[in-house]
Amino acid sequence: MNAPATVEITPDVVAEHGLSPEEYDRICAILDRQPNITELGVFSVMWSEHCSYKSSRVWLKEFPTEGPQVICGPGENAGVVDIGDGQAVIFKMESHNHPSFIEPYQGAATGVGGIMRDVFTMGARPVALLNALRFGRPEHEKTRHLVSGVVSGIGGYGNCVGVPTVGGEVNFDTSYDGNILVNAMCVGIADTDKIFYAIAEGPGKPVIYVGSKTGRDGIHGATMASAEFDDSSDEKRPTVQVGDPFTEKLLIEACLELMAEDAIIGIQDMGAAGLTSSSVEMAGKSGVGMALNLDHVPCREDGMTAYEMLLSESQERMLMVLRPGREDVARTVFEKWDLDFAVIGETTDTGRLIVTHNGRIEADMPVDAVSNEAPLYHRPWNEPEKPEPLAADLVPAPRSASQALLSLVGSANLCSRRWVWEQYDHMVMADTVVRPGSDAGIVRVHGTQKGLAICADVTPRYVGADPFEGGKQAVAEAWRNLTATGAKPLAITDCLNFGNPERPDIMGQFVFAVKGMSEACRALDFPVVSGNVSFYNETNGQGILPTPAVGGVGLLPDVAIHASVGFKPEDDTIILIGAEAGHLGQSLYARELCGLKHGAPPSVDLALEQANGDLVRGLIADGSLKTVHDCSDGGLYIAVAEMALASGRGADIELGASGLPAHALLFGEDQARYVIACPASLTDTILQRAQALGIAARVAGTIGGDRLTVNGADPISISDLSAAHEEWLPRYMNGG
Repeated sequence: MNAPATVEITPDVVAEHGLSPEEYDRICAILDRQPNITELGVFSVMWSEHCSYKSSRVWLKEFPTEGPQVICGPGENAGVVDIGDGQAVIFKMESHNHPSFIEPYQGAATGVGGIMRDVFTMGARPVALLNALRFGRPEHEKTRHLVSGVVSGIGGYGNCVGVPTVGGEVNFDTSYDGNILVNAMCVGIADTDKIFYAIAEGPGKPVIYVGSKTGRDGIHGATMASAEFDDSSDEKRPTVQVGDPFTEKLLIEACLELMAEDAIIGIQDMGAAGLTSSSVEMAGKSGVGMALNLDHVPCREDGMTAYEMLLSESQERMLMVLRPGREDVARTVFEKWDLDFAVIGETTDTGRLIVTHNGRIEADMPVDAVSNEAPLYHRPWNEPEKPEPLAADLVPAPRSASQALLSLVGSANLCSRRWVWEQYDHMVMADTVVRPGSDAGIVRVHGTQKGLAICADVTPRYVGADPFEGGKQAVAEAWRNLTATGAKPLAITDCLNFGNPERPDIMGQFVFAVKGMSEACRALDFPVVSGNVSFYNETNGQGILPTPAVGGVGLLPDVAIHASVGFKPEDDTIILIGAEAGHLGQSLYARELCGLKHGAPPSVDLALEQANGDLVRGLIADGSLKTVHDCSDGGLYIAVAEMALASGRGADIELGASGLPAHALLFGEDQARYVIACPASLTDTILQRAQALGIAARVAGTIGGDRLTVNGADPISISDLSAAHEEWLPRYMNGG
């Protein structure tokens, strides 16, 4: 939008900027006059849902955000957690949902680029990427195109920058037909005494623009991300940014090089809302003003207006506040890396954002009002109805458990994701210890014996059925997946994807999911240190399943001492840790094979999660265990099948004498459970240890051969399982 300052501000123009009449009146009162079009644009992006969290802030306060390990919680570009030895892990997850639906390659690629900038702007070198992807039903006309574009965009950007993608999730559900989810997570490492924040400090400091030139791509991206889709959504392609991963790589190196000098006071990525958000947020946090002269902004297109320069979301750009007199040092670094460098303003004592262009004042606004006085809405919400449990005897048993297993491992939501992750470079940097396809990825902290376990988890069908229990489960599963590697869970980031918060039922989903997540975080000492809220994920009034994705990070003191999924040659015995109730409500077996999509999800007992997880982690630490798998989607049978597929070794599953139906024991999705494997000589010791702690544990099978059997019967070959597991996604993407 070419928006000269003479544009008349009409109700239609206000509405086009995503502002309500009441919000516009509030802006006029703040300014004591009508805003011009540039000022209206600045308010519209800074007061958008995407930037201001105006519908969620009141509830996000429920999250526990502190702990002895936390250096910096929410409010900065990313969260910072101490990992000892003067080092910190810095990480965050964010959404790029709307752009990826409109233009899947660039939407996903720029999501990766943006989340990396959030991490390295704080002084960290990015060491790992993850993603959590949700697509519509496979038979939908757009799904295959969207999967192809998103996966290509993630791989194309991450691979070129040279940061490994070590894990993630891919799911399919009809609720995402009109609004896919692309959540990107980045993890970096920094020295604790060299962490940088988005601050300006005081007046008289030079404001520096570095990186790529500014173009017209991405204008009003933040506003677009704060509205639901309709039939005209394809017309929003101009609001999708275009990324250049090779420039991002140069920007990483240049920023980290300058950070080694005593030159930077504060630094901020020009992400959502571009130059506007970076300048206003830095000034707002420091209580200073900022004077910007847009004549000095490097532009790649002619005739750009102040409105366009302030709102552009062109990629690979950063804003810095430098120590006076250090400009030449910084200029030398960025010119060395062939990046633009420009002094575009200075901090002031006025408390105002004053923007000039072509000798004219284009905006004059109080910083605090723009950055901190966005409306705070207490949206009405309805408490979600608690679903009735789905009794196991109402879920029909399969004619053949092995054929049910074959159907599930070859289904859209349980098939191998190899087709996806083989397009990502997961070994670059040479520190990847456990690759994608496990409960969590593991990367070595370079130059040390330490390791980081990293995962991304949520089960949207659980959250849709019961947001409170589903929110608890999302956190508990992330904690469990880290624990399954032997890592001590440290903290989480989140990406809270929901529909329209103006609808009380949707807002109720959000409220109770946050409450459930908060309860789990407190019980498991697993604080939230960063995150993102993505509302308005719906098309024509049809919302997505509530999807509060959780990104977890854990620490391995010695990366050589960890567990993985596949059976090991010395493994003889399979042990199930955790109690069995045969819960089939919201299970993949009930939903996908029986068509039963009602019922309550499994309950989450956080005390059991803590106790069972601590036992498993202790067994890994003392060398008793090398094979562990979280028991979750698909239950015991799927967990053992995945362990067999990861190793090529068969097993006989023992169901025991619980009195529960066999299909409930095999496919029930009870929580707080782990499937472990160990040498037969350690079986009694492990069972006795569990018994002493009051933890349910039993022998669940033996390992051997090339088939899976249940109580010695109903065999199915590992080769047949592997074929079904590996073939679905490549065949689907090839049009089969």
